[in-house]
Amino acid sequence: MQMTRLGRSGLDVSRIAFGTWQVGGDWGDFDSESAIAAIRRAHDLGVNFFDTAQAYGFGTAEQLLSRALGSELKRDRDSIVIATKGGINPGTDRPRDASRSWLRHGVEESLRHLDVDYIDLYQVHWPDSATPAEETANALQELVDEGKIRHVGVSNYTAAQLAEFDAVRPVETLQPPYHLLRRSVEQDSLAYAREHDIGVLAYSVLGSGLLTGTLSRQSTFAPGDWRSHASAFRGESLRRNLEVVDELASFAASKNASVSQLAIAWTLAQPGVHVAIVGARRPGTIEASIAGVDVRLSDADLAEIERITAPGVPVGGATPEGIE
Repeated sequence: MQMTRLGRSGLDVSRIAFGTWQVGGDWGDFDSESAIAAIRRAHDLGVNFFDTAQAYGFGTAEQLLSRALGSELKRDRDSIVIATKGGINPGTDRPRDASRSWLRHGVEESLRHLDVDYIDLYQVHWPDSATPAEETANALQELVDEGKIRHVGVSNYTAAQLAEFDAVRPVETLQPPYHLLRRSVEQDSLAYAREHDIGVLAYSVLGSGLLTGTLSRQSTFAPGDWRSHASAFRGESLRRNLEVVDELASFAASKNASVSQLAIAWTLAQPGVHVAIVGARRPGTIEASIAGVDVRLSDADLAEIERITAPGVPVGGATPEGIE
């Protein structure tokens, strides 16, 4: 497994982080034992970085991660980097809440669900315009000073929001949505992060399933799966993007790779990206994803991928308020 320094955080992490959004209830039903086996397999293959969130089932994903890695966390806590997120409360009158009180509540809950004494990286899940950046940054610094969290990051922030936070307390990491069909961060938050040595862990690198090669125009999603309500997964948008994915799959085959592996390799090849977050519900899926780290892309390869994806339709995602 390739390792990297996660920007100014100084954390030494695997270039693949195991993400747990898929076991929090927003993607339909899953088999918990199979998901636990996938987490353990990732660890066996050298993944030391695991990302979760308070909002992924409000304890469901964090507790499952604890079940999967409990013995390792007890035996050698410093060998595993646990990242979680807080600051949102979906389904309420205030879905974004990065206030001091809610962040503190979230950290305490996450510590309990994860069954750990400290969290390596705590991230503000979404920006909250109702809370001053100074309050959010100072609240997180208090938690660092108390030893409950060790590093501070943010997710889904713009460059302007990063700068506002950074003026109070250094932002150590950024978690943006970033994949071949979602690239709006390139000239904004990703550029800011690169300039300021902020560690970047990209999420949704497989386009929420679009870049796996497993979807078709006939694909349907369970009512509990957020994609059942997203325009990117139906109609003309889906048709056009599936044509792009088909061409990407042919190009990937010429590299002896799957389209998923190509998408992961492309993300990791982008300047300023340190880590790709990849989720899995089965051990075989994470094994295939990890192999994407070893796919090498030349400048000519990257140019060809640009050509192939140019006709694609930009893809949004889920937010605390609903679906983009």
